Amino acid sequence: MTSDRVTKSIRQDWDERARKNAFYYIASWRSDWDLDSFFESGEDDYKRLVEPILNQLNFQTARKSMVEVGCGAGRMTRSFAQRFAQVSAVDISSEMQDQGKKYLHDFPNIQWILADGATLSAVDTASSDFVFSYIVLQHLPQSSLAYGLLREFVRVLAPAGVFLFQYNGVAKPPMNWRGRVTWGFVNLFWAAGLKSAGRAIASGLGLDPEMVGKSWHGVALTKDEVATVLRDAGVTSLQFSGEGTQMAWCWGTKGAEVRG
Repeated sequence: MTSDRVTKSIRQDWDERARKNAFYYIASWRSDWDLDSFFESGEDDYKRLVEPILNQLNFQTARKSMVEVGCGAGRMTRSFAQRFAQVSAVDISSEMQDQGKKYLHDFPNIQWILADGATLSAVDTASSDFVFSYIVLQHLPQSSLAYGLLREFVRVLAPAGVFLFQYNGVAKPPMNWRGRVTWGFVNLFWAAGLKSAGRAIASGLGLDPEMVGKSWHGVALTKDEVATVLRDAGVTSLQFSGEGTQMAWCWGTKGAEVRG
């Protein structure tokens, strides 16, 4: 696929997932979400994943701006909006964002930005104090898209800005050979632009048709590649955890010091 076709297909896939069951496809470890439990899980993840890193970096959120890349229907966006002065909630799916706008209409400090899937072009250079992304890069079908977004993370950060993101660091899919062969076969139809056929075959095999395609089974990244991209983009300090796992994390600062 060409780059434009890939990003168009990603948007279509996530719009369809949002229409079917946005909460599940955002957080697929549970199938019985309701509105309260969905947003409570976002708050739990903020306290578990984000707060310790910001504390470690002596980063104070008050009066600060941030970009959430891959906001979906706002599962964690609400937690950010309760702490940051300005939140730019970025996603490729208008269907996902429409739901987020409905649920979080009481937060005037959220700016909803529909992305093109390859850049953060609607966000000004050096305009944000914090950039965050979780369960997003792992769904991208091409490493070039992931690394392009990492460069964009750095571009939109203000001097001394902080970033924190998760990626899949496992090169081998976490399934047995039958699963790899089956999904590999079904995903060929997605790559050829024959999604309807791929979904029909997946359904016949007892698979979730909404998980067909490389916009779900995305690429893995390596620590060394991530570090090289970030340093080349201007990052001066970075750290990693979970290397070689599906929940690999990277965080750091654009400049030498974090603004308090």
